[in-house]
Amino acid sequence: MSTRRNFMGMALGGFTALGAVGGLYAAKRTWEPLPSVKAAGFTTIDLSEAKAGELVTEKWRGKPIFVLKKTDDMPYHDRDVVIGSDRYLITVGLCTHLGCIPAYNSSDKMFNCACHGGKFDVSGINLPGLPPSFPLDIPPFRIEGTKLVLGEKGTEYNKMLADKLTRKV
Repeated sequence: MSTRRNFMGMALGGFTALGAVGGLYAAKRTWEPLPSVKAAGFTTIDLSEAKAGELVTEKWRGKPIFVLKKTDDMPYHDRDVVIGSDRYLITVGLCTHLGCIPAYNSSDKMFNCACHGGKFDVSGINLPGLPPSFPLDIPPFRIEGTKLVLGEKGTEYNKMLADKLTRKV
């Protein structure tokens, strides 16, 4: 009778161990982010095809990103992202006052927020005396040749943070 009892004990122990391994595997899978979530963290933008003075809107982590290749007559600012001889405005396209999406007016080279009359220049700087109290935010980025990788903090972005040209997004 002890052999049957030993067999039942081993079988129960084996099923328990198998169930524990399956439970641990399932728990580990739920802790890892999905591949789609990992991919959403980084967006690569090829700036080699950008046209001067034309605003391009990309999407990063569900937010609009404004990319504007500056023309020669647009003023230089320390917030400009310089790649080669070209200067770019790279900014999160959400107003820092109420989170609206400002519209770009190419004729007066301004971003206008229709919700409250806020205005930003082509460097993303808010005009004084109007509701937004902060310039448009710059998303974390890294430069790879003519490509911009959003979601990674490169040396240029870290310098902008250190110089207080943007806030952490």
